[in-house]
Amino acid sequence: MLREARGLDLRLVFNLFRLHSSEKKTPKDIGKIEAAPVIGIPKTAEEIRRREKARLLGESLLRDGKVAVLIVAGGQGSRLGFEGPKGEYPISPLKEKPLFQLFAEAVKALCLRHGVELPLIIMTSRENEEETKRFFIENRYWGLDSQVHFFSQGMLPTLTLDNNLILSGETRFLVNPDGHGGSLKAFYESGLLSKLMEKGYSQLFYCQVDNPIVKIADPVFLGYHRMAEAEISTKVVRRRDPDEKVGIYGLLNGKPGIIEYSDFSPEEYRAVDEEGHIRHWAGNIAVHVISLSFIERLNAHGFALPYHRAVKDVEGVGSDGKLRKTKGLKFESFVFDAIPLAERISCMEVVREEEFSPVKNKEGMDSPKTAREAMVNLHRKWLEGAGVEVAPGAKVEISPLFAADKEELGKKVQGKRLKVKEDLYLDETFKI
Repeated sequence: MLREARGLDLRLVFNLFRLHSSEKKTPKDIGKIEAAPVIGIPKTAEEIRRREKARLLGESLLRDGKVAVLIVAGGQGSRLGFEGPKGEYPISPLKEKPLFQLFAEAVKALCLRHGVELPLIIMTSRENEEETKRFFIENRYWGLDSQVHFFSQGMLPTLTLDNNLILSGETRFLVNPDGHGGSLKAFYESGLLSKLMEKGYSQLFYCQVDNPIVKIADPVFLGYHRMAEAEISTKVVRRRDPDEKVGIYGLLNGKPGIIEYSDFSPEEYRAVDEEGHIRHWAGNIAVHVISLSFIERLNAHGFALPYHRAVKDVEGVGSDGKLRKTKGLKFESFVFDAIPLAERISCMEVVREEEFSPVKNKEGMDSPKTAREAMVNLHRKWLEGAGVEVAPGAKVEISPLFAADKEELGKKVQGKRLKVKEDLYLDETFKI
C-alpha cells in the first residue's frame, strides 16, 4: 500500500478537494460568450489560394522533420462491448483493420510521401499499457518500428464526498485517469518532449484514438498553424443541430477557448441568427496542433492546466471488505484548456463527413456502424470525384498507403477509365 501511495500525487488531489470545496455554490455566470474568428471552408479564389499556401507550408514542415504525431489512447473498449484497448477495435469496413493500424498506416504514408521519419507517440494508461505495447509488437509496428514511442497517462486517487481515499482492493487505491489534458503533463514528464525538441521537432499533431477518419498531420492545418505563428491550433465542425451536445470554440470574456455546452443557458446554446443558422456552431472535435515549446512552458513551473471536478458512481471496498457502490469525486484536466493560455492561436473549420466520425457508443449515433458508413461514403466520394463510376451499394476501403487524400487519389486515377462494380479494397499493392 505504501508503494502504491508513493506513485500517486496525494497532495495534489487533497488540495484540489479543498480548492473546489471552498468555491461558492452560486448560480454559474461564466461571463460574455461571443463568436471567435475561424478559418472557414474556402469559397472565394483568394481563400482557395490561401489554403494552397497553407498546404505547401505544412508540407515543408513535414519534409523538414518538424512534426510528431500523438494519439491519445488510454481508454478501453468496454463501452463498445470489446475487451481490450480501444485502439485495438476492428473498425475498417472491409479489412476490419484496428484503429491503431489506420493511424500507423497514415503515418507511414506521410513518411513515404515526404521522405522523412515522423514519430508516432501513443499515450496509454495504467490499465492498457502492456497490452497496447504487445499489440504493436505482434503487428511489427506496421512497418514503423523505432518511430513508435509510448508513455502512460497519469492517475489521480478518487475521493469520497468527505475527502477520504477509496480502496479498490486490499492494498490498492481507487484511481482515475487525470483527463486528456494530463497527456501534456505525462508527455513532458516522460522525457519524450525534451528528446523530440533536441532532435529538432517543433510541432505536435494531437488527436484521440476513437476517430478513424481524422486527417493525421494534415498539411493544410499545419500550414495555417504556422502562418498564424500559433502555439496551439484546433479544428471545428458545424453542429448537426441545436441539441447536439459538444464543446464550442468561441470567445469567453474576450479570450478564445472551448466553452462546455453545460456553461451555456439552454436558450443561448440553441439560439439561431436572423437566417436561421445556429449562432454557436463551432463544435470541438479534439484535433489540435501544439507547439512543443508551448507544452514545455505549460509544465515549466508546475502543470498550468486547471482541474475539473466530477461526481461519479464508483465501486470501492467497504469496511466489511466487500465491494460497494458509492459516490466518488474525480479530478481531470482538459487539453483544450491550454487555448486561453496561448499567446497566439488559430482555428480551422472542416467538413464533418470528411474528418470526424468518432466511435463512442456500441449502437446508434457515433457507433462502429456510423463510423464504417462514414469511411465508405468518404472513399466512394473520393473515387466519384476523380471520375470513377461506383456501383450503388458497393463498399470501398482505401488504405492511406494507396492514397492519403482525394488529391492523391485523383492523381493516381487521372486519365484512367475505371468502374467499381463490387466491394473494393485499395492498398499499395493494387495496380490500376
